[in-house]
Amino acid sequence: MTWPVRKVARKAGVVSWVGSPGEMSHNTWIHRLVRLGVKPLARTRITPNHLTSLRLLTGMTAAGLIATGARPWAALGGVMFIASFLLDRADGELARLSGKHSPSGHRFDLFSDALANSLAFVAIGIGLRDGNSLGYWAMPLGALAGIAIALNLWLVMAIEEIKGVRAAELGSLCGFDADDATLMLPVALWLGWDVPTIVLASICAPLFTVWASWHFTRLYRLSRSPFADLYQPAPSSRSSDMQPAVLRPVEQSRAQSSRS
Repeated sequence: MTWPVRKVARKAGVVSWVGSPGEMSHNTWIHRLVRLGVKPLARTRITPNHLTSLRLLTGMTAAGLIATGARPWAALGGVMFIASFLLDRADGELARLSGKHSPSGHRFDLFSDALANSLAFVAIGIGLRDGNSLGYWAMPLGALAGIAIALNLWLVMAIEEIKGVRAAELGSLCGFDADDATLMLPVALWLGWDVPTIVLASICAPLFTVWASWHFTRLYRLSRSPFADLYQPAPSSRSSDMQPAVLRPVEQSRAQSSRS
């Protein structure tokens, strides 16, 4: 891609990056750990959707345990939340190892993420309804955080409809993905940090929703503008990955037109 086109594209906001996509890594420490357990399943009849369904079930179970407000049950809910998180990693690993991946499976995965994670924060708010400084205010705070998290995942799917699959994912750092931070939720439960966790989530999650909404609105308007023909989904270099949309290099376009 020539420098003028690159500069115009960045200023226009067609994409937030040009060239190599800044998608999440599939070789983080947690991915490597989960891969060891998933590898024997690659040649069985077990599909990624089976693991996603189990992830959803364990996530809902975790939320139910946390909502009791009883410390032992909430601690067990934290364990179930970790199991649900690992299953979320496992379904993607199984899809890559077995080649059993599909757009519908990816959407089911995002839906399960949204429901499991949002229910966890709603459950914390319900569990804190008595015997703490927040009182019954904990429930609307938990609901606010949960709704914002669900909206964030919906916006991810909406952005992917414009820019391509996995285009809205954040990058990795030091062998950890951005959403690995959700593993701090059970730790907070075990340490009794429920109140600061729900207060922080009720602030940060809606702020991220505002940013994601602005980003989606900009992309939507741009997709209907004259700049829309400057980008298209890039073909995947690996059969197991679905790459986000990137700008098509001008040189490649000229080469194709000259051959025709």
